[in-house]
Amino acid sequence: MEVPFLKMHGLGNDYVFLDLIRYPDLSSLDFAHVSRVVSDRHRGVGGDGVILIEPGDAQHDLGMRIFNADGSEGEMCGNGVRCVMRHAAAEGYAPRRQRVRTRAGAVEGEVLEDGLVSVDMGTPRLTRGEIGFTGAGEMREETVEVGGRRLALTAVSMGNPHVVSFWPAEPDLVELALSLGPAIERAAFAPERTNVEFVHALAPDRLRMEVWERGSGRTQACGTGACAALVAAVVTGRSARTATLMLSGGELRVSWREDGHVIMRGTAAVSFRGSFDWPWGNEAAW
Repeated sequence: MEVPFLKMHGLGNDYVFLDLIRYPDLSSLDFAHVSRVVSDRHRGVGGDGVILIEPGDAQHDLGMRIFNADGSEGEMCGNGVRCVMRHAAAEGYAPRRQRVRTRAGAVEGEVLEDGLVSVDMGTPRLTRGEIGFTGAGEMREETVEVGGRRLALTAVSMGNPHVVSFWPAEPDLVELALSLGPAIERAAFAPERTNVEFVHALAPDRLRMEVWERGSGRTQACGTGACAALVAAVVTGRSARTATLMLSGGELRVSWREDGHVIMRGTAAVSFRGSFDWPWGNEAAW
């Protein structure tokens, strides 16, 4: 079976997109298996996972599902949804203003004239029960021992779980993500695992961030993570309600409005189109 795909990225957070609107026969694939294989950067297409672009319904212009590089299915992807919206507008599947169905609920956004995509990411959740963590109440600057180190963590859900760790000096955030991210992802308080952000506040309106994504490892950017980092910075007194998040792959502008909604604005770029045969090569290698 020949599988057409589109490679897109938001600030280097790259995915293999399968367009089930144009190619409905692809719906028969085992997407978890596909994601594990094609995400491999040495033997596959390469990416942080696979995203499905699905037909809409009476309430949504289209739908989206995300599978991480390890095959697990995520609830939401901020960089991914910007790419989906850009592709849908370009292909005529939806107008510039769109409503997209995700596992985390409906997301609304707009493909802007300057090529950027603005997305209303909804309202953050701050209590453990809402996030899917054990215990009660909020996790705000709570000291937790993970991987033999004691860290102050703040938890936020943007439809998927995040914990944010702030660092006061000029640390090597990449090294922190690589060394501490795996243990925090699988911490005992997060039975379904969690995304992790390592953040340094440069100014009230400028935050530097690195991310360890649940199921994919370190990535160059994370849209929901940037939103979670801003919210965590606001509730801990480190940031204004609007700030630029500086990630390895580029910058996102994020605002936590007074009505509680978090607005994310950033790029979405096409890398290339292609196709692969499925089943993939020597299945015994997988």
